[in-house]
Amino acid sequence: MLVITRKKGESILIGDDIEVTVSKIDDGSVKLAISAPKDITILRKEIYKQVEDENKNAVNLNLDVLKNIKK
Repeated sequence: MLVITRKKGESILIGDDIEVTVSKIDDGSVKLAISAPKDITILRKEIYKQVEDENKNAVNLNLDVLKNIKK
């Protein structure tokens, strides 16, 4: 993991086509602006994790339904 310090208005580049800019710093919160190609999906980790958990639950539910049908 890379840890760096950036000030408001400063950026980092990821590869050739993703730029992350610090747009606001306020009371322990940082607002980031992300510029990336449209084919790159950008998600907050907590939302990604929630969707991942819901998908796992849906698979388990479907498997339970299929097992009951088989009986």
